[in-house]
Amino acid sequence: MSIKISDHFDNKKLIRFTLPSVAMTIFTSIYSMVDGFFVSNFVGKTSFAALNFIMPVLMLLGSVGFIFGTGGSALVSKTMGEGDYDRANRLFSMLIYIAAACGTILAVLGILFIPDIAAWMGAEDDMLQDCILYGRIILCALPAFVLQYAFQSFFVTAGKPQLGFAVTVAAGVTNMVLDALFIAGFHWGLAGAAIATAMSQLVAGVVPCVYFIHRNTSSLKLTKTRYDGKALLKTCTNGVSEFVSSVAMSIVGVLYNVQLMKYAGENGVAAYGVIMYINFIFTAVYLGYSIGTAPLIGYNYGAENHEELKNLLKRSLRIIGFCAVSLFAAIQLLIGTCASVFVGYDMDLMEMTVAAFRIYSCSFLFAGLSIFGSSFFTALNNGMISAVISFMRTLVFEVGAVLLLPLIFGLNGIWGAVVVAEFVSAVLTVVLIAMKRSKYHYW
Repeated sequence: MSIKISDHFDNKKLIRFTLPSVAMTIFTSIYSMVDGFFVSNFVGKTSFAALNFIMPVLMLLGSVGFIFGTGGSALVSKTMGEGDYDRANRLFSMLIYIAAACGTILAVLGILFIPDIAAWMGAEDDMLQDCILYGRIILCALPAFVLQYAFQSFFVTAGKPQLGFAVTVAAGVTNMVLDALFIAGFHWGLAGAAIATAMSQLVAGVVPCVYFIHRNTSSLKLTKTRYDGKALLKTCTNGVSEFVSSVAMSIVGVLYNVQLMKYAGENGVAAYGVIMYINFIFTAVYLGYSIGTAPLIGYNYGAENHEELKNLLKRSLRIIGFCAVSLFAAIQLLIGTCASVFVGYDMDLMEMTVAAFRIYSCSFLFAGLSIFGSSFFTALNNGMISAVISFMRTLVFEVGAVLLLPLIFGLNGIWGAVVVAEFVSAVLTVVLIAMKRSKYHYW
């Protein structure tokens, strides 16, 4: 039996509805790791460090898609909750077209300025050339990458989370197969990894366009539209928190790399790259759940169904708490195995990675609350509160911690910075949810 966003949700139904979104984000994280695995084991440590050094910049540009995806999904689902499906389709179409245009402009600018950006960050010699090579190839597919992020949210709003997962699997399989072919088979090195990733992004961005252009059984379709400045502004204010969060994560990633080059050199950057690959998988659980619940929250907010809002918040907090404990326990058992997959050929680097991750992994106990809290307020069309959570979590708490703690604790201060930031951010999220309970009647 299909589940509709207008249904009442118990724990079982809520998990069933959000599971495709969780699986989608996890699988996206897994296939993004494939480049790292093949480059580290078949190309070398310098190219692996270069890939991870320039990746935050590429993620920053692609994160524009979050504005149109999360912000637009909140507005479209609210419009659907109000019963105006024609307007919802017009808004959806306008946002997808604008997202593609923005991706094209950013791709051109990125290709032109990637050498200067990599050099400014501190890349030199072979590492600089690898950054430029990988970055320029990936940027050729940036419009599709932006659309990929946007469609992750819209598939759920359209009532087709399973289809969104299927597209993600298709893109992931494309990346994995082509990585093996281009790197291990054809020996194309770092360029092969970049081409494989770019091709997978084309699959993830173009296939949904084809689906929504044609007649389909979902709640949304791409159609003729007209520019709506007010709706675009609302989308941007709604989605700015997720955009800020993604931009901030990229900035923090750059800052981590700069600090690690200072305190640990190339090995520190490589260790951080391994940690980020595993971190993406674990935090993808929280992100996927937040993406999956956002249309439910937005719909019931638009329909003024306060009892269901209370129900969704209560159950979500319990699920996130259970996931936090489970994920932390799991990574303690898997750290050694995960590190050996990427850097088992270098024992010093592997020991550094394992020691660093045991500290870093404590952040999993707190990260879910802030990720969900930011998405929760976005779905309520309160982009300001959502942005405050995202901004404080990364650009204030984590940046401050990664700059200050190494002065006291050295290299361990860098690894522990995220733990301090996530804990303080979780406290802030609880306070803001409590403060806004009377306005939205979810408590």
